[in-house]
Amino acid sequence: MPPDLHALARSSLGACGVSVPSGGGILARSPITGEHLLELPCAGPDEVRAAIERAQGAFLELRIMPAPVRGTLIKRFGQLLEQRKADIADLIMVEVGKIRAEALGEVQEMIDICDFAVGLSRQLDGRTMPSERPGHRLMETWHPRGIVAVISAFNFPAAVWSWNTAIALVCGDPVIWKPSELTPLTSLACAAVLDQAIRETGAPAHAHQLLLTDRECAGILLDDPRIALVSATGSERMGAVIGPRVAARFGACLLELGGNNAAIVTPSADLDLAVRGIVFAAAGTAGQRCTTMRRVIAHADIADSLIDRLGRAFAQLRVGDPFEEQTLVGPLIDEAAYARMQEAITEACADGGTLIVGGDRHGAELGGWYARPALIRMPDQSPVVRRETFAPVLYAMSYQDLDQAIAMHNDVPQGLSSSIFTRDQREAERFMSAAGSDCGIVNVNIGTSGAEIGGAFGGEKSTGGGRESGSDAWRAYMRRATNTINYSDDLPLAQGVSFG
Repeated sequence: MPPDLHALARSSLGACGVSVPSGGGILARSPITGEHLLELPCAGPDEVRAAIERAQGAFLELRIMPAPVRGTLIKRFGQLLEQRKADIADLIMVEVGKIRAEALGEVQEMIDICDFAVGLSRQLDGRTMPSERPGHRLMETWHPRGIVAVISAFNFPAAVWSWNTAIALVCGDPVIWKPSELTPLTSLACAAVLDQAIRETGAPAHAHQLLLTDRECAGILLDDPRIALVSATGSERMGAVIGPRVAARFGACLLELGGNNAAIVTPSADLDLAVRGIVFAAAGTAGQRCTTMRRVIAHADIADSLIDRLGRAFAQLRVGDPFEEQTLVGPLIDEAAYARMQEAITEACADGGTLIVGGDRHGAELGGWYARPALIRMPDQSPVVRRETFAPVLYAMSYQDLDQAIAMHNDVPQGLSSSIFTRDQREAERFMSAAGSDCGIVNVNIGTSGAEIGGAFGGEKSTGGGRESGSDAWRAYMRRATNTINYSDDLPLAQGVSFG
């Protein structure tokens, strides 16, 4: 049985410096047992507007603070995260149901993005271009964009927020964080640790603010013109609401939405490697990752062998209490997630699919909603396969040639992560080319999950087109200015225009 989750949550919150507020509106619960842990106050419209006003004041200070000085804030934040790693991981386990290795890995991502952002604070560079006019210099400069509203999802309640927040702060943007209502305790702890770093480094007091609120009040963030960027992680349906709403006021959006990620397995693939990569990508976090593998497209010559091996691997996965060391798959977030999983399995079988293994409920005695990851062999890519079901359901299909496999791979609305298992370099290169995968993340001989912070994270099509974390993703948090400097005594016009 799991430990006393209520006591563990309070202990971890206290270690992070949280004085637990009391009040109704936001109910913290654990998917491990289904029990309610704490009731927390829900911010109303006036509090949301006041937070925006405070953030605007902080922006006026942050934008003139040298970027390397802003980097010292994130450096201290990373150091404090190292100290509080176990406590935040405990809260992630309690609120999301992740196994300890995954929870600790999520906090490590936070520490890693802090390291990245500290280095970035000395590299927010523009460029100089040749001018066609003598005695002129043409250059680009990047400036802080303004207030960033971060709307995060339950499945990565800390890491994705940190990707946005660490980069936004070194770019000079204050952050207002609206976390998932399913993970308020983790967000309280993370915000408290960042608040400590803000105090210790003398950064503006309201450089970061946490808002525990509902969807209706979060709409104020979408509509207020002082919010320069809305970075939202969630479902495609959520993005379809947020994107047009923010665009209506000419605001900027960074959207990280659904993924219907697939692996192509070719005849030359190392099947031992493929099975390990597929099983982790399909079953990790109980299938509740945007990068979860949901489709396998295997060559007809190896499909039977691969599916048999996947079925045996799925049957051996230990499902249950994430606090038990041998557990590999924890609970689904709630009963609704379990119901959607069952509906998808039923529809897939009605469309001609064959349930190989899984889908059945486990751990009912714990009180949560646990299910063995399901493997379903499909005759083709039916409508249910083209949708993302946020649960551990893996559809297996076969193909005859690589062109057909790539067409099947791309024939879904989503475009987040993809992979190919092959030892043929031509196949790998083809998959990574413009005629291959249409996703934002394209992998070879690894699964679809487990992105590193050094690369930009995000996808195309209905995934939203956003990019977070590494590479040049920082540009989303800044505005660009093109500068022309005339250091001559003349005033020549561009394109040789003569004006009197």
